[in-house]
Amino acid sequence: MRILFLGDVMGRAGRAAIVERLPKLRDDWRLDFVVVNCENASNGMGLSAAHAKLLLDAGADCLTLGDHAFDQKDMLQFIQTEPRILRPLNFAQGDVPGRGHRVFEARGGRKVLVTQVLGQVFMKRPFADPFSAIDAVLKSHPRGGLVQASIVDIHCEATSEKMGMGHFCDGRATLVVGTHTHVPTADTQILPGGTAFQSDAGMCGDYDSVIGMEKVEPMRRFVTGMAKSRFTPATGEATLSGVYIETDDRTGTATRIEMVRQGGRLAQAGPE
Repeated sequence: MRILFLGDVMGRAGRAAIVERLPKLRDDWRLDFVVVNCENASNGMGLSAAHAKLLLDAGADCLTLGDHAFDQKDMLQFIQTEPRILRPLNFAQGDVPGRGHRVFEARGGRKVLVTQVLGQVFMKRPFADPFSAIDAVLKSHPRGGLVQASIVDIHCEATSEKMGMGHFCDGRATLVVGTHTHVPTADTQILPGGTAFQSDAGMCGDYDSVIGMEKVEPMRRFVTGMAKSRFTPATGEATLSGVYIETDDRTGTATRIEMVRQGGRLAQAGPE
């Protein structure tokens, strides 16, 4: 299979880039399955139902969320009716709306498991253990068995925790990729057990910014320690950032991984 994973969509600029570029990428790269992290798609804080529909219509097969999963209150209800949206497995204890993992059908009837967990290191509130949460899901969905590919979105701050998750899932997942920090890392690789890995996919947003936000207010706070206004997403041309992988349907292993950067300010990259 040919699979594309795109990092955090940041505000209007990120949404516009998805709508403009994703349909063509699906055709040009003959993509079988596309996952997009959308946890900042609506004004930089969460995902609204209207914006979810927009991104799904643009060609995403699955939308993942993150620690801002329910900042847009209509998502509490919408996620119950839209199975293509996933919130983190370990978002909270007890009854949480939506699902943290699901098996999707890709082109040709092939099965793809997608799941997401929140990390614990440097996060603002203590989420449940992501390693035990993901362990149970991967054990019940063996790659090359029940599913032809499995994708893990590890949404957290620390690159060390993301790397730890990659090695923890090596040999069991097809792709482990980090989200949340909005900066693409240069450690794209296939681990010894056949799991493709990148610590952070980066964001789909305007990189003439501070992690997707207009520069003035974050810089003021860094320099003076004082807040004057709210953060607002930058609105310049966005770069689509993420990873492209090719997989072996028989074993569920990754056979190729490439960094993706399309449009905007960053140096361009992709499977061409």
